[in-house]
Amino acid sequence: MKISEIYAILDSIAPFELQESWDNSGLIIGSMSDEFDDIVLSLDLDSHIVAKAEPKTLFITHHPLIFKGLKRIDSGKYPSNLIKEMIKKDISLISMHTNYDKVVLNKFVLGEILGYKNYEQYGDFILKFEVNQDFEEFVAKVKSKLGLNNLRVVKRCDFIKTAALCTGSGSELIGSFDTDCFLSGDFKYHTALESYENSLSLVDINHFESERYFGESLAFNLQKFNLFAKITNSINPFEYR
Repeated sequence: MKISEIYAILDSIAPFELQESWDNSGLIIGSMSDEFDDIVLSLDLDSHIVAKAEPKTLFITHHPLIFKGLKRIDSGKYPSNLIKEMIKKDISLISMHTNYDKVVLNKFVLGEILGYKNYEQYGDFILKFEVNQDFEEFVAKVKSKLGLNNLRVVKRCDFIKTAALCTGSGSELIGSFDTDCFLSGDFKYHTALESYENSLSLVDINHFESERYFGESLAFNLQKFNLFAKITNSINPFEYR
C-alpha cells in the first residue's frame, strides 16, 4: 500500500487542513509514493520504538517528531537521532495532531474512556458536559477511568454541575467557556492560582495520560476501512514517586 492511499484515508477521518497554523501535522518523513508493510500507532516516537521497528514501517503519531524548524541534523541529539535511524530503515512517519484533537481524540476520551456521551462543543477543542456529582466523587471517577495513581486538583466547590475537557495541554483556553471544573493537563502554578481566585476548579489529568488513547482511537477508525494497525506507546518521560 502506498502512503498516498492511507494519507487520503486519514484525511477523511480528521482533515489535515483543520490543523492549527502553528502545527506540523501531515507527512513528516517519507514520500507519498513510498510503500510500507506495517502500520504502527503511537502518541510519540522514542529511541526504543524506532530501534525495534521493522524496515518499511509506517508510523502514525499524534505529536509531530519535527515540530519546529531544524537548522542542522545532529545524530547525537533528539529528534535527529531518530530521523537518521528511520531513514536508514526506510521508515515513514505521518502525524495527526491538532486536526485529530478537534475531530476525534477529545470526543473519544470523554465518551469512550470517561463515559460522558453528551456534550456541547465550545470552539475547536473544548467539550462541556454535565456531571452533577460531588467534587470528590467526580475526581475519584476520573482518576479510576484514566488509571491515574495521583491527581493535582484545584478545588473551588463541593458540587460539580458541569465540567469541560481538553486533552493534552489546554490551559490557554481558560476563559473561553463557563463551567464549574476544567479537566486538562500541564497546568502551571499561576494558572492554578488565577483559577482558584476565579472560582474555577481544575483537575490536571496530565498530558501523556490524557492523550495515550490516540492509538486506540485511530485503530478503531482505521478498522472501518479494513486497515489493521499495531498499537504501541512512547515512554512517559515523567516518573511519579
